[in-house]
Amino acid sequence: MARDYVQRALRCLKEAELALSEGDAPMAVRRSQEALELAVKALLRAIGVEYPRSHDVSDALLEHGERLPEPIGERVGDLARLVADLAAVRGPAFYGYEREGIPASRAFSLDYARRVYERVEPYVREIERLIGALPPV
Repeated sequence: MARDYVQRALRCLKEAELALSEGDAPMAVRRSQEALELAVKALLRAIGVEYPRSHDVSDALLEHGERLPEPIGERVGDLARLVADLAAVRGPAFYGYEREGIPASRAFSLDYARRVYERVEPYVREIERLIGALPPV
């Protein structure tokens, strides 16, 4: 399961990169969030943590931070904040801010989307490396 999650996370990361190259900031944010969510859930699954069935698993990361392998473990606070921050914009990156009448295309700048991607990509790659190093089942 963890390996499958990582493969799907890598696919989302590729889609985020494509969205960036096409100037689609909200989709880049959304796919970056999905990539990180899948990668983190893969990591939690790999260490035997039953995570909540929600998009924000930051509390589970913090609760089990001491069990996370390095170098992720030493950055668990930063990772948890990123997971929580991106979970909060997951919906708006797809639908915009409907009450305010702000479409997703106006809610997210390309600069913001690039910064999100640049923060997410190293975590996803590190988790890919950690999961890849696990013994086969």
